[in-house]
Amino acid sequence: MFGIKDLIVFLILFGANLLQAITGFAGTLISMPPTIKLIGADEAKALLNSIAQISSLMIVCTGFKHINWKEFGKIFVCMIIGMTAGVWIYSHFPLKQLLVAYGMMIVVIALKKLISKNENKKELPQWFMICILLAAGMIHGMFVSGGALLVVYATLVLKDKEEFRATVALIWVTTGFYITIPQALTGGFNSHVLSLLIVGVIPVFAGTFIGTKMVKKISQDLFMNITYILLLLSGIMAIV
Repeated sequence: MFGIKDLIVFLILFGANLLQAITGFAGTLISMPPTIKLIGADEAKALLNSIAQISSLMIVCTGFKHINWKEFGKIFVCMIIGMTAGVWIYSHFPLKQLLVAYGMMIVVIALKKLISKNENKKELPQWFMICILLAAGMIHGMFVSGGALLVVYATLVLKDKEEFRATVALIWVTTGFYITIPQALTGGFNSHVLSLLIVGVIPVFAGTFIGTKMVKKISQDLFMNITYILLLLSGIMAIV
């Protein structure tokens, strides 16, 4: 039997995955902070990482032809390296301080992106771009939501919205196994997580279906503005 908190989690999954279907990344960013507060960090990581893989796979299947394979390979390698460090950091430092620092970083990035409309046109040094990807991997290893920094990189190299969402979605499908497999082996998928995952697939599919229909009617400029606003909201939720 599900309680009030579980029902709220299902509502969060619907809304977050509707946005995930539109942008290709926002689902876990939006859902992680409130879900941590509702069911705890460990259960939230196990649930949302699996949900992200399911919803992202749906996006990949419908947008496979738009994937930028060169950028996918670069992002994947850097993310895995960063995630290794992130998993270690998560197990050695207090969760609350990490979450607040993470939220503040996202808020700064989002505000800068919203204010500086022409920033995406600037070329950044290659070493700095690699550092962004490594940092994204570290955040993903800690909170399964490294999308904020990955978006900073992806908006510079993936200019088309379909290419953006399909390539980023494939990253979440593949890197998710790095977290899912250890969680499964160490008993991270307890009965509560499994029940939430099984029933949670329903709002996830509903949100993804509606979002996929909506993305075809959204302009590139509106798409990017939605992306940055979601970053801002996610950062605020992590802080509070």
